[in-house]
Amino acid sequence: MDQIKIGTFLKTLRKEKNLTQDQLAEQLGVSSRTVSRWETGMNMPDISLLLEIAELYGVTIPELIDGERKSENMNEEVKEVVSKMSNYAKTEKTTIIKNVRTESLLGVCALAVVMLLDLFGIRSYSRLTEMFFLYCQVFVYVSVVMVFFHASGLLYKFKHGDRESSLPKPFLFLIALAVAAVVAFGIWLLFSLTGR
Repeated sequence: MDQIKIGTFLKTLRKEKNLTQDQLAEQLGVSSRTVSRWETGMNMPDISLLLEIAELYGVTIPELIDGERKSENMNEEVKEVVSKMSNYAKTEKTTIIKNVRTESLLGVCALAVVMLLDLFGIRSYSRLTEMFFLYCQVFVYVSVVMVFFHASGLLYKFKHGDRESSLPKPFLFLIALAVAAVVAFGIWLLFSLTGR
């Protein structure tokens, strides 16, 4: 896939429609900088926008991806497939954002508990409060690591791993959680030993 060729094609199509980058960006709900990056070949349009761009310019999805015109009419089957792919991509993004938001909120709550226990000196009131304090402190680190796993897509790869893997998906998920907990505990231990 030649991104420069695709970018040049997108620029040509935009000019044929007598649109500025700002006008196109507003119509698609993106920034003009994003449109500029598409047209210079630095970035590609998000898959969820391909159908909208193809319809706007009156070209097919394969023509957009190839960076040249091949036919006049958009194949309805291709249009339907791309629409379904776009919906799927949006659903995946929504799920990831929801998970990151939930883990971030839980991490912030745990951090608030840690700070309050430390601020009021309750953390060393009893063995139970000390353990609760340590649990919340480790949970803060675990939530940071889990946010990283979700945002980077690593957790998705663990959950949906290799289809030929002999390990069941829930087991792979538990391994990912265990790795996150170990990494978070290691970070906590490092900070505890260095006195930060």
